[in-house]
Amino acid sequence: MATTADFRNGLCIEYNHDLFTITEFQHVKPGKGPAFVRTKLKSLTTGRVLDNTFSAGVKVIEVRIERRKYQFLYKDDSGYHFMDANTFEQTYIDEKLIDNPSFLKEGEHVEILVKADTETPLICELPPFVEFDIAYTEPGVKGDTATNTYKAATTGTGIEIKVPLFINQGDRVKVDTRTGQYSERVKL
Repeated sequence: MATTADFRNGLCIEYNHDLFTITEFQHVKPGKGPAFVRTKLKSLTTGRVLDNTFSAGVKVIEVRIERRKYQFLYKDDSGYHFMDANTFEQTYIDEKLIDNPSFLKEGEHVEILVKADTETPLICELPPFVEFDIAYTEPGVKGDTATNTYKAATTGTGIEIKVPLFINQGDRVKVDTRTGQYSERVKL
């Protein structure tokens, strides 16, 4: 059990039959009335963020969450298969636990949040940026670098993204996995 005095960013708690992590908190002692703590909680199961106020000294259930490094192996009918980077044990995860599964490439390293006491995987976090080779796009024209215009491109894994006009077939680009947008061209 933890109290509001133990609150810190990143602390995982069980609240309303769900697992939350504290993203922001502020202890408030008004001139009149009892002290309280304002928090922003992010659900580990649904991803939604909610504002909540706790009275000072309230006890909450602290949950131990571990971040483990895994390597993505392949996908089949049972789910996405990963290998633990330390123990080489294989496990599979349902697609709904992965933020943007289309950005997973074979051999890609990810972090999986695991509830330590039950060994239950909660969320699979991809790296913030992933590199892809452009398999197909319309050819670029010299001088098209001045405008902020985008065209469709297909990566080697079949994902369609928007890239600037100067990107050509065979180029390597960096894509933001959180937004799915082009970030920069990678020099080979």
